[in-house]
Amino acid sequence: MDRYYNKSSEEVLSLLQTTREGLKSEELGALKEKYGNNELVEGARKSIFRVFMEQFKDFLVMILIVAAIVSGVLGKLESAIVIIVVIMLNAILGTVQHVKAQKSLDALKALASPMAKVKRDGNATEIPSKDLMVGDLMLLDAGDFISADGRIIENYNLQVNESSLTGEAESVLKSAETISTADISLGDRKNMVFSGSFVTYGRAEVIVTNIGMSTEIGKIANLLENAQEKKTPLQVSLDQFGKKLAVIILIICGIILTLNIVKGASPAEAFMFAISLAVAAIPEALSSIVTIVLALGTQKMAKENAIVRKLHAVESLGGISVICSDKTGTLTQNKMTVQKLFVNGEVIETSAVNKENELEHTLTLMSLLCNDAITREAKEIGDPTEVALVDLGELYGLDELVVRETYPRLAELAFDSDRKLMTTAHELKGEQVAITKGAFDVILGRCDHIQTAAGIRPITEEDKAQIKQINRVFSEQSLRVLAFAYRPYDSTKELTLEDENHLTFLGLIAMMDPPRLESAQAVADCIKAGIKPVMITGDHKITASAIAKQIGILNSMDEAIEGKELDALSDEELRNKVDQISVYARVSPEHKIRIVKAWQDNGNVVAMTGDGVNDAPALKQADIGVAMGITGTEVAKDAASMILTDDNFSTIVKAISNGRNIYANIKNAIKFLLSGNTAGILAVLYCSLLALPNPFVPLHLLFINLVTDSLPAIAIGVEPYRKDIMKEKPRKMDEPLLSRSFALEVLFEGILISCVTLVAFYMGKQVNHLTASTMAFSTLCLARLFHGLNCRGKASLFQLGVFSNKASWLATLLGVVLWAMIMTIKPLMSIFEIASLSKEQFISIGMLSLVPLVVIQLIKLILGAKKVSSTSKN
Repeated sequence: MDRYYNKSSEEVLSLLQTTREGLKSEELGALKEKYGNNELVEGARKSIFRVFMEQFKDFLVMILIVAAIVSGVLGKLESAIVIIVVIMLNAILGTVQHVKAQKSLDALKALASPMAKVKRDGNATEIPSKDLMVGDLMLLDAGDFISADGRIIENYNLQVNESSLTGEAESVLKSAETISTADISLGDRKNMVFSGSFVTYGRAEVIVTNIGMSTEIGKIANLLENAQEKKTPLQVSLDQFGKKLAVIILIICGIILTLNIVKGASPAEAFMFAISLAVAAIPEALSSIVTIVLALGTQKMAKENAIVRKLHAVESLGGISVICSDKTGTLTQNKMTVQKLFVNGEVIETSAVNKENELEHTLTLMSLLCNDAITREAKEIGDPTEVALVDLGELYGLDELVVRETYPRLAELAFDSDRKLMTTAHELKGEQVAITKGAFDVILGRCDHIQTAAGIRPITEEDKAQIKQINRVFSEQSLRVLAFAYRPYDSTKELTLEDENHLTFLGLIAMMDPPRLESAQAVADCIKAGIKPVMITGDHKITASAIAKQIGILNSMDEAIEGKELDALSDEELRNKVDQISVYARVSPEHKIRIVKAWQDNGNVVAMTGDGVNDAPALKQADIGVAMGITGTEVAKDAASMILTDDNFSTIVKAISNGRNIYANIKNAIKFLLSGNTAGILAVLYCSLLALPNPFVPLHLLFINLVTDSLPAIAIGVEPYRKDIMKEKPRKMDEPLLSRSFALEVLFEGILISCVTLVAFYMGKQVNHLTASTMAFSTLCLARLFHGLNCRGKASLFQLGVFSNKASWLATLLGVVLWAMIMTIKPLMSIFEIASLSKEQFISIGMLSLVPLVVIQLIKLILGAKKVSSTSKN
């Protein structure tokens, strides 16, 4: 890579074979052949049809497709239609999510300015930005979007907002001077401009050095294209579970099919029996239930300022063990605020301002006069540091417009990057004065006198030493310092640079972008919950570290490094060291991805926050990408899983709490579905091994799996949240969904439900097979509905609050009503192959169905009592 910032203007012109007159028309063809167009490109996208078809690649879906086909061939059209509807709905949902995820590069492309001003053949002209070439002389003015990377060769107080690349909102003061340092971060390349940023002040002439995918924003586009969106832990667990379940189902179905044929059943009957078992085993509604529970969770989170774009990200929130957060606007207020004044030898906190103090009042008054910013109706116009001075004026009861009207500006010397000063002249209290503000070291060196409460006197070396010490303290506290001074002015003469000498020192005003009030508590909550907060910022190390210390992220400066130090570490060294680093400063987009990957390689679930284009690749790479809703670019929002509408770090902590509760509810819903399906499998398997008739028809099992199971599962998903969940450590990334204890619970509950189902089957078998099948179906259906109350949580209903989840009771009641309709409405009885039952048989079904609920609740009460007893002893 050519380090153009290390080369002089003439060297860059020579290297790119161009001149200050710009490119010649005859050169353009060859250059276009060599460099191509100035636009972002991307790999070939999959067609929507291909994406749709890929949704059917899942093994469980394939089994369901076979089941639907066989059901149709054997005349069971109702079963076939229901299965096909479920499959198609899942495929459509998957396709829609994929199409939405393709917007990131489109938003990146939209950043490019449609037109660019250049000098060609010695004449200024305007061309489409896509036609910019390496070697073009680009002309920049205030308000222009920058369409390519370039080296500044002529600079006229150029200031550029590079927030889309660096994440820092403050404009960067540019220079045409050669930079001697070999390796410096993007934010420190003051003699370069970059595509995607825009000019806020001044003008410049720039030689284009990189276009299209070679620009810094092009590199980000490439990173974004290649960054891999990770599956959530739940998706991984469900995938693994699905594969294992599919293998088990195929093996069992094969065995059952063979056994039935050996026992004399016709191949068609045997095959239908095997399909019945497959239908019983596959939790058809599982993905739909998970999606619905996640969607309900997102509604609650949206009310708490966290909008979730990708549903499965909700579940990942519960497993987050590391949060990599941007500083500006997320941990801080993204607003420069005056913190301290230094006047008359005293440091004054803004919380202790004295409106009656004459010197304080004078300093504030002069800061409003030597100032161009205004604030009206909550709208701030001007440089952030000058806006901070306007806000300071409000503390003293001063309105900037009234002050400026009372003491109109007689003359001015605009801010200049070389002088680092700004001067305005006014008639103030009967005297004409020139007020100068600017860099501390520049102003102090030009002061002959100092203003004190006793009056004006010559400034001494002791005065200067004290002022330097105060400035040093302010700098160590990461405060930005502006110095103010003044001198008499004669309006009959022109205001010149000479009027910025022989000044009277008045005071210092120190400001910063302060931490949000809630940031420290949010960080403390993270640490308590076992989550590591990490700050990643484009700002300087000193500034970042000062903020990080205030809010509790940083304990020692040994935990902070800069991007150039990160470059010196190999990926393996970074993995070994990453858990010891809490602050990363002056970082690039590549650095952010490396940091996220290092944490992920160590087995962590990582959240990454950001607002700029530079954050987008890392947002996509992270397990949870969190974009800022107020200050965030569209690129960042499109790459993220979640958007914060208040740009507040504490909202992430709330979202994690919600995510943990949602995951617990989802796991309880999965437990409910799997234990119920296990009961169906065991009942079918038992009848098959004992050469008994099939206890169910496929439509029975589909009704249970898709209708009566769905309602309780959704109700479990809205179980009220536990407040103490943030006291727990995050679950491990590799924690399987079907852990040994979880699987044993599912098996035990499945056996219990299958036992009462088979008892009902035998009771009905004494009449005939249709009655046996009806009683088995009814008992399994109702037992699974009542079992939904068991699966609301680990504790008993009395500990959870019997009626704390009204949705659970409503779902159970609605399920019973739907079952009753099938049992009593003649057309439905015919479709579902239901026998007419006696009153006694209905009572038997009801009593058997309640057995699993009563047994499991008794076990939970006993275990809960033991736990309380053990805790009290400890």
